[in-house]
Amino acid sequence: MKSWNEVETPSIDSSISFPALNLTNSASGKKESIRRKQLYRMYVCGITPYDATHLGHAATYLTFDLINRYLTASGSEVRYVQNITDIDDPLLERANRDGVDWTDLAHQQIDLFRSDMINLRVIPPAHYIGAVDAIPLVTDAIENLSSKDSIYSVEHDLYFKVHADVQFGQRSHLSQEKMMEIFAERGGDPTRVGKNDPLDCLVWMSQRPNEPGWPSPFGTGRPGWHIECTAIAIKYLEPSPSEDALIDIQGGGSDLIFPHHEMCAAQAQMLAGKPLASTYVHAGMIGLDGEKMSKSKGNLVFVSKLVAAGRDPMAIRWALMKDHYRQDRMWTDELLVAAESELIALRSCLAQDDVAPTSDLIEKIVDALSDDLNTKGVISVLNTWVERTQSGDTGGDAQSLVRALDALLGIKL
Repeated sequence: MKSWNEVETPSIDSSISFPALNLTNSASGKKESIRRKQLYRMYVCGITPYDATHLGHAATYLTFDLINRYLTASGSEVRYVQNITDIDDPLLERANRDGVDWTDLAHQQIDLFRSDMINLRVIPPAHYIGAVDAIPLVTDAIENLSSKDSIYSVEHDLYFKVHADVQFGQRSHLSQEKMMEIFAERGGDPTRVGKNDPLDCLVWMSQRPNEPGWPSPFGTGRPGWHIECTAIAIKYLEPSPSEDALIDIQGGGSDLIFPHHEMCAAQAQMLAGKPLASTYVHAGMIGLDGEKMSKSKGNLVFVSKLVAAGRDPMAIRWALMKDHYRQDRMWTDELLVAAESELIALRSCLAQDDVAPTSDLIEKIVDALSDDLNTKGVISVLNTWVERTQSGDTGGDAQSLVRALDALLGIKL
């Protein structure tokens, strides 16, 4: 599947030193230094295309765009893969509700997502893979898991035995009671009769009446959610046999820690005999005016609607960086207005012939980003630089700062 147009990123001053990138690993709960490498493998879970792209999505993909930009600017290659769950219950339910063909709805929302990512200047993944396209990978993975005695059938549906992985639960660190609760809330079926364990997850669903299905060795049906990402990540990131984990970074929103990423990791451990990822990175949730933003509440704010209303995509990006990526936070129009105002001031300063010193500023930006993507600190030092420039301080190179903001933050001025 086509992703979206390549985003050009300028080079920045070669004299700038890049410290090792430190990220909070959800599996350990600690901030850890990412080992320096020439090639990093990063997998980020994509959308289910029935409502794209709200600000929660935008915040997540911005987070991993910043990681991608930092590692690339430091001289490494990032092999980035993202899936898109273009067949799943929510998509079918939305299409049925609206009286439209599910494939038309998916294509419409995928196109909208692409345009949002272009507007926000998010670097596209090297591979953008739909669940439908990945069905052969999924069936191969299921057969592999079956050979390891970790698959069983319930009324023609196939389930993965999560506890076949002895480390199950060690990435999310939740009690059995909490796992059961969250599993039920996020697409699981812990109460289904016939399952070996309430937490076992569906890997192949036999075709239901009036629903699509694809042929497979297990009968006509469609893939489960978790196995889709596991199979795509292993195939397209081309893990190295010499590495301790299959990939370097597995990422998404914090709502994916459990069950999705825990179950993907368990399946990968059984398939390959090693951890799925060295580091699990998760972005916080975005709320609106004091309430959780969710489809069920109907209070989602969409990037496309903000842009259509004339709001600056760079201001949306800036506003999302005003707090730390891991923090659950609220979105307000006042936040966007403040971001627009700060960007106007920054643009005005960068248009001047004489600006405040920039070399130390760029180094401060790099240092802040290396410290678990401290974008709040980045914006603070940039606003201070604006104040210094407005006060008449000189000696800087505006164009070097323009290039750095583009390359590192994705802010094009």
